[in-house]
Amino acid sequence: MAKRKKQMGRRVEGWKAKNWYKVYAPEYFERAYLGETIAADPEKVQGRVMRTTLGEITQDYSKQNTKMAFKVVNVAGDAAYTEFVGHEVTKDYLRAMVKRRTSRIDSLVLLTTKEGRKIRVTATCFTISRADLSQAKAIRQTITDYLVAKSKMLTYDQFVREMVLGDISREAFKIVKKIYPTRRVEVIKSKGEVSPTGIPAPAPAVVPEPAVEAAPAEKAVPAEETAE
Repeated sequence: MAKRKKQMGRRVEGWKAKNWYKVYAPEYFERAYLGETIAADPEKVQGRVMRTTLGEITQDYSKQNTKMAFKVVNVAGDAAYTEFVGHEVTKDYLRAMVKRRTSRIDSLVLLTTKEGRKIRVTATCFTISRADLSQAKAIRQTITDYLVAKSKMLTYDQFVREMVLGDISREAFKIVKKIYPTRRVEVIKSKGEVSPTGIPAPAPAVVPEPAVEAAPAEKAVPAEETAE
């Protein structure tokens, strides 16, 4: 019994030695609060992956169907800062999008952004009627060409934001519907690489020090002449 109590005491002491860290999204998602994680050492927080939904980040709960993953790349004090590493649309949402006598056309593309970072995306086109093989090939090629060109124009941060918020999907839809009747285009999945240098923590606010008045200079006292 004494041994068991001693083990329980050690467990409690172990928890007390750990600290809670608040985890935040990247700046391009307004440093949204993602949650908390516990660790005994800041180094153990590095590399942890936090999962949430786009609805939680934007406070728009109609977007709960988009799951997002963020990886901790920097820790400063009790705050942990992350980078986006991927997203995925829920299977329930995809099942609802697929209709009878229509086509689902997927395009898996490895993209390189303006600064040379890689991100792999899966874009899906949902048609109004069933497309044949040649039409599906044309749609897939059109989406691929658009994504490759778009990624070269944007930085990784810009591309991720426009992709997750739906701007890229809307632009792709406008292009694809010109060649075939299309109901929707969605980027349903992505996996990005973490910057090798991570991201710097936000600089703390600089508080100016109060000015210190200089002490008045002492008046020079003439030396007394000494009679020889």
